[in-house]
Amino acid sequence: MTNNAPQTTPALIEFPCHFAIKVMGETHDSFTSTIVEVIQSIAPDFSAEHITMRASSAGKYISLTCTVHVESQAQLDNIYRVISAHPLVKFAI
Repeated sequence: MTNNAPQTTPALIEFPCHFAIKVMGETHDSFTSTIVEVIQSIAPDFSAEHITMRASSAGKYISLTCTVHVESQAQLDNIYRVISAHPLVKFAI
């Protein structure tokens, strides 16, 4: 007898959890506050105190590491989707 049940791989991330998202863009006065607002649209409890910043050596770019409490893979995917779509963001990893 053959088992035809679909094979499932174990989840790589266990939810809920704190997840670090790195967001990069050109240095702009409102970059950090904009990213906070974008993340809060999906994760309302997120605040700026969960961000670490680093400027590029020439100061043209800024990198934010945003540690977000996420409840599910869908919520994490939605955060990446809205961040990546924002015009100030060069990329998010």
